[in-house]
Amino acid sequence: MLKIFFLIFMAGGIPVAVAMAGASLAYILVSGSLPPFVVIHRMVSGIDSFPLLAVPFFILAGNLMNNAGITTRIYNFALALVGWLKGGLGHVNVLGSVIFAGMSGTAIADAAGLGTIEIKAMKEHGYSTEFAVGVTAASATLGPIIPPSLPFVIYGMMANVSVGALFLAGILPGALLAILMMLTVAYFAHRNGWGGDVKFSSTRFFKAMCELAVVIGWPLLMWLLVSKLGTPPQLTVFAGLASLFVLDRIFKFEALLPIMTPVLLIGGMSTGLFTPTEGAIAACVWAMILGFAWYKTLSWKMFVKVCLDTIETTSTVLFIVAAASIFGWMLTATGVTTDIASWVLGFTKEAWVFLLLANLLMLFVGCFLEPTAAITILVPILLPIATQLGVDPIHFGLVMVLNLMIGLLHPPMGMVLFVLARVAGLSFERTTMAILPWLIPLLLALVVITYVPSLVLWLPKMFF
Repeated sequence: MLKIFFLIFMAGGIPVAVAMAGASLAYILVSGSLPPFVVIHRMVSGIDSFPLLAVPFFILAGNLMNNAGITTRIYNFALALVGWLKGGLGHVNVLGSVIFAGMSGTAIADAAGLGTIEIKAMKEHGYSTEFAVGVTAASATLGPIIPPSLPFVIYGMMANVSVGALFLAGILPGALLAILMMLTVAYFAHRNGWGGDVKFSSTRFFKAMCELAVVIGWPLLMWLLVSKLGTPPQLTVFAGLASLFVLDRIFKFEALLPIMTPVLLIGGMSTGLFTPTEGAIAACVWAMILGFAWYKTLSWKMFVKVCLDTIETTSTVLFIVAAASIFGWMLTATGVTTDIASWVLGFTKEAWVFLLLANLLMLFVGCFLEPTAAITILVPILLPIATQLGVDPIHFGLVMVLNLMIGLLHPPMGMVLFVLARVAGLSFERTTMAILPWLIPLLLALVVITYVPSLVLWLPKMFF
């Protein structure tokens, strides 16, 4: 009966969060098994979670970076590094998304932030609007895979697994996705005879490579100082951060300090300096330092607007989590999850078959539900089966999030589709057709990530 109420509400066009809470309340009223106040109690307890505090702060950090002109710096850095390759702006699009993913944590922020700059630039350089939209949409899926990631925070809370381990698990799969997308850009460039979009400049390229060298070498140096020489960690990090600002001032790097954001987050969490929730606060402080004090591109008026936007987005996310909490609890209490588990385990006891079926289900669900709602509904149903079959919950979390990110590119509910259709001025139908070729590298990466768990689990096992 609970499922029937939910389907009736969804068919009536009611938003998914309201449909989940409404179906739970309707079931309780009809069955009379529980007092109606249970709905409010379970919804409140569903968001009474310390890890969920990371959600508003990661959203705020992404909004601050987006509104402080950081996206332009990231774009210029990527342009210097790969803009001279064949199909240059396509490569810039992917590389820019990799970097911005380390700040926003959401695919929609990536599509709306960098997408506005990238699509405009690609159209001005003669690329078709469809190609620009396709590569922007595909690369936007990197946002929740490369840490930090809001879906990983939600999954970590629902599955009771380490958010820090999930963040580390996303690094190598994110790199795989980026490589496959750049290979796809290279294919289109070769087929269409495209050249580079900017003239190769040895000075700009060398400067960009120096920035990359600092990004890679700085955490290694910090690790050597602390672990081998025994210097105090807090003093080492403070001195290291000061050295970054000195290097940026001397060499006038384009995007060194923004690129360091994910490095600082992952480094801090993996060394135990702060929890993921505290890391989200640290990301906000870092963004405010860059916007207000260093680049001076952020005003107090803009800051107030960013905070209001963050409150609006956070309210939406947390209401979905609260509604999904009571719905998931009701699914468990009415025995739906147990029935599904028994059916699946009666059908197969092979992990690879279950993963195939779970992928198909999650791809389908991702076309209709917002990722946060989908995670909170699917985790109580699928994760117990996965653990019974020996699938690692960290690995399964990454598979689930990637499936749901691909769902963001599909009609009828794909939010990235709507955002890019508005940004590019394309019809919804043309935007959908533009994205279809880019599903090939995404689905290929999904297959590899699903059936090569070592790619996902290698880094988490090193640190956790």
